Amino acid sequence: VQLQASGGGWVQPGGSLRLSCAASRSISSFAGMGWYRQAPGKKREFVLFVTADGNINYAASVKGRFSISRDNAKNTISLQMTSLKPEDTAVYYCHAVGYSGESSWGQGTQVTVSS
Repeated sequence: VQLQASGGGWVQPGGSLRLSCAASRSISSFAGMGWYRQAPGKKREFVLFVTADGNINYAASVKGRFSISRDNAKNTISLQMTSLKPEDTAVYYCHAVGYSGESSWGQGTQVTVSS
């Protein structure tokens, strides 16, 4: 499966940004999808994940600021980020997990939060 992430860019602290991840097949075929991020010099870290039945898990650092939505018709998930902070600066990766446990990753999109 191919995952195409888009929507990254530069934003000032306190601003908002929306990322999208388009899958090459129906997102209903996945057990869940979500986002990870990797800041310079740091390990890739979990951001949030939504299961096929709609349960969402958030990293503590983004809870209340980030949300995720699914568009089954467009085979797309979106990450809405608000109240962005400089520490949110990272490359954001879309992630999908199949029902057999197979894992797929998108190519990453850069988000930069600075004044």
